[in-house]
Amino acid sequence: MTRVKLLLMLTCLFLAFGTIAAQQAARREPMTFTLECTGGDCAVLKGIPQTSGMRGGSVKLKPGGSVGWHSTAANEEALIILRGSGVANIEGHPDVPLKEKMLAYIPPQTRHNVTNNGTELLEYVWVVAPIPKTVK
Repeated sequence: MTRVKLLLMLTCLFLAFGTIAAQQAARREPMTFTLECTGGDCAVLKGIPQTSGMRGGSVKLKPGGSVGWHSTAANEEALIILRGSGVANIEGHPDVPLKEKMLAYIPPQTRHNVTNNGTELLEYVWVVAPIPKTVK
């Protein structure tokens, strides 16, 4: 009787771990998205369960517009400038000029803002990923 219960319990655990592994594998399938948004901030990667934690989207800022101050918290962020120019305001640091075909990296725990100080639309892609718990 004990052997039967043990076998049944091991079978249930095996099925549960198999189901979890299958769900996690499904989350990591390649995906593509168009970045055709009507304006403002358009999220296309929304984190778990769609990804392992990465999020991302695109932003279109009119001249004089800004996204507003926010923090990366326990994430790191990359801004890929597609079109236009602007500035990344980073708390405690000099402003960073942004222009087409440029990538800006924002480290974890950093308050920042992006402002379009140019004369045309500023368009960029943002990608945010959680930092591993072993990295400080």
